[in-house]
Amino acid sequence: MKSASETGWWSLIQDVGVRQQIADLRETTRPRLLEPRWAAERAAVASIQDLRAASIKTDGPSVTIGGASELGPAEHDRLDQALRAFIPWKKGPFSIFGHDIDAEWRSDWKWDRFWPYIRTLKDEVVADIGCNNGYFMYRMLDAGAKHVVGFEPMARHALNFELLQNLHPTPALDFEMLGVEHIELFPEVFDTIFCLGILYHHTDPVGLLRKLAKALKYRGRLFIDCQGIPGDDPVALTPAGRYAGAGGVWFLPTRSCLENWIKRAGYTRIQWIHAAPLSPSEQRATEWAPLRSLPEFLQTDDPTKTIEGYPAPERFYVMVQL
Repeated sequence: MKSASETGWWSLIQDVGVRQQIADLRETTRPRLLEPRWAAERAAVASIQDLRAASIKTDGPSVTIGGASELGPAEHDRLDQALRAFIPWKKGPFSIFGHDIDAEWRSDWKWDRFWPYIRTLKDEVVADIGCNNGYFMYRMLDAGAKHVVGFEPMARHALNFELLQNLHPTPALDFEMLGVEHIELFPEVFDTIFCLGILYHHTDPVGLLRKLAKALKYRGRLFIDCQGIPGDDPVALTPAGRYAGAGGVWFLPTRSCLENWIKRAGYTRIQWIHAAPLSPSEQRATEWAPLRSLPEFLQTDDPTKTIEGYPAPERFYVMVQL
């Protein structure tokens, strides 16, 4: 993966000390790629280094890299093995040289809900927080973004993104193995930030919203997708352990609670986009994600409750500005 120092957006960070701080962080995160547990993923990336797609299509719903006719039978077998090394695919769909990957999440549905409010990202520098394998980054690029920077600390996702980039290099996309907690190191860099499925996984969601504000340019936009719970009171649920089978869930707000978080973080313009129960049709097990998913974590006799007895998840989409 290329260094951000080779791309135009990096020049927006003018503080030499901040640049050095980011460079130091990169040096601490890169060794994760070499950890023994990711040996299969590294081998998968290396096994198809010679394959290059003639084209890429990112106007969705599926991000399409190459066509089936571009590869011979042996190359298709090699590609299939490499792609399956990254099972479960969490974000998608993708079509890679004719190999259709139906991921756990119908990420295109989420994008379609946001799209009427995005309208265009023409010539913008955009951040995708928690970018996973980069699905949304490709969609953002298609919307006209000049540069898209993905923030994702997980080495496995970085290798998945590297595999896709090797098949069709896309210079306008950059991947930083950093988390949302590092976003304040990029002061007033981004025209638009997407924070999708992140807030409820952190112990200080209001603090994160404030950090995101620091990274926005004047009149910049922040798009938020946050899992929450139904209810009218401005409260948040803190599960005792897992929630709908997932660990690392700290605060699940009601819609009014999320709005209060946003206001107390300093944002003054709030436009609601979507608020509805999360559908088991949107998050489910597939061939490319053969795991227990949302349908298995709702009570069979009462799907308004999780298996732990909590209210079933809702999703809240909102666009905010300072």
